[in-house]
Amino acid sequence: MKLLLTIVQDTDAGKLQKALTERGFGVTKLSSTGGFLRQGNTTFLIGVEGEEVRVVKEIITTNCGERTDLLVPGAAMADLEGVYAAQATEVTLGGAIIFTLDVEDFVRV
Repeated sequence: MKLLLTIVQDTDAGKLQKALTERGFGVTKLSSTGGFLRQGNTTFLIGVEGEEVRVVKEIITTNCGERTDLLVPGAAMADLEGVYAAQATEVTLGGAIIFTLDVEDFVRV
């Protein structure tokens, strides 16, 4: 068994959860916060059999694509050195981080 620890932007979380559950995959959803832009993220814990990992990764890729947006100056930009505070900056958003972990034991009680 594998555990896919998957971090996505909050914007993509709802459609990803719907897509996974429609395909019969159970997910546990945790709220989290990103470090760079300090925006909300969602962390999914997805337990699957080894042969299902590819299918789940395809669902994640389909529903959590990267996109660019302009970041309006504010508190999140205070940590960006060399960026003039009144200027908008283009940033890449979305996508997903997926950690695939081996599960030694799984017990439902």
